[in-house]
Amino acid sequence: MPASLVISAPASGVGKTTLTLALARAWRKRGLNVQCFKSGPDYIDPAFHAAATGRASVNVDSWAMDRGTIAHLVSRGGNADVVLAEGSMGLFDGVAARGVSATGATADIAEMLGWPVVLVIDPSGQAQTAAAIAAGLRDYRAGVRLGGVVLNRVASPRHEDLVRRALNEAGIKVFGALPRHAEISLPKRHLGLVQAEEQAEIGKLIDEAARFVAEHVDLDAVLHSAGQWSPQAAANGLNVTPPGQRIALARDAAFSFVYPHMLEAWRAAGAEIVPFSPLADEAPDASANVCWLPGGYPELHAGKIAANARFRSGLRAFAETRPVHGECGGYMVLGAGLTDADGISHEMAGLLGLETSFAKRRMHLGYRLAELAAPMPGHQPGARLRGHEFHYSTILAQPDTPLAVVHDATGAVIAETGSRRGHATGTFFHLIAEDR
Repeated sequence: MPASLVISAPASGVGKTTLTLALARAWRKRGLNVQCFKSGPDYIDPAFHAAATGRASVNVDSWAMDRGTIAHLVSRGGNADVVLAEGSMGLFDGVAARGVSATGATADIAEMLGWPVVLVIDPSGQAQTAAAIAAGLRDYRAGVRLGGVVLNRVASPRHEDLVRRALNEAGIKVFGALPRHAEISLPKRHLGLVQAEEQAEIGKLIDEAARFVAEHVDLDAVLHSAGQWSPQAAANGLNVTPPGQRIALARDAAFSFVYPHMLEAWRAAGAEIVPFSPLADEAPDASANVCWLPGGYPELHAGKIAANARFRSGLRAFAETRPVHGECGGYMVLGAGLTDADGISHEMAGLLGLETSFAKRRMHLGYRLAELAAPMPGHQPGARLRGHEFHYSTILAQPDTPLAVVHDATGAVIAETGSRRGHATGTFFHLIAEDR
């Protein structure tokens, strides 16, 4: 049975990803097979996990997925020696709605699967208070078990001693303390970390993180605190319907936000995926029966997308006879225009009337439940789709027929309804699963 752990923290930006990658690579160097997962809706971290372990990582999400889907996804860790689930935000952060038991919080996954939690604590600007925070997290929810703590960004040996003493008095194990080490900081941009495939030195960075963590953290003690987990047979698979039999999928630095479990579900249902690169001025494959433009960073490449006439004309020709769907960034590219952060407007594909701007950034973040008012690839009117929205664009115009009635996780109706015109559809939310 694999040893299983959840890596979490009191908040974002504390060092969960760095510790997860370092532990995974350090144990892999010891000859152990490590399987990672990501709790919550995050496209970027699973690619880092794969780089560290050599095994594909997938998302598990207690708000968007039912228990059977989560059991199906985590069962791939059954043949590993160690299973690590990296959390998102703080340990208990999720949907703040009365009566909701599956909140999307990392704690849901830890309790559901019975995996102990290793907390990453950054005691910068404090000492004994760090122990109070850790103790509060330990005691907040009875079904969540704390294995211990790794301190990060410790200022000095005296600082470490103060925090360690307080944690020991609170009965909390300290597996190690990491001094500040700028060389293993992962570069960031507005939607999170710069993607793994964009970093040529990612292997060396993970190796350095593993060396550094192994020097300051008791890896054997961390492993000893893990739960012994036996995967349970899943009653059902993934609640995902492929959008077509042969899918032309935009895939490059501008269109990279695709959940691994979605692609796996499409292939498991017999669909073929034919990637193409809009940034390389490629058009969707003419033999495909549907085109899918995922999210990503079109705002960083808007000028190039606007200049790539072969891509835009090929996409328009495709949409004359077959469905084209865009998610978030892909939706923006299907629109009439995109204004970048410098205030420069770029013409997009024009299949929809949507106009968006990054000149005045406004964050849109949260779970979404959409009831389709019109069909979109793979789903009929009335379908209830669960997803997540995260972008900084402002809507200047959204004139087409609304695609769906969209609610946030509290049940409030939101303005980002998605659009439909002809064979083109688009949504600001990224699809995770369908309610069934």
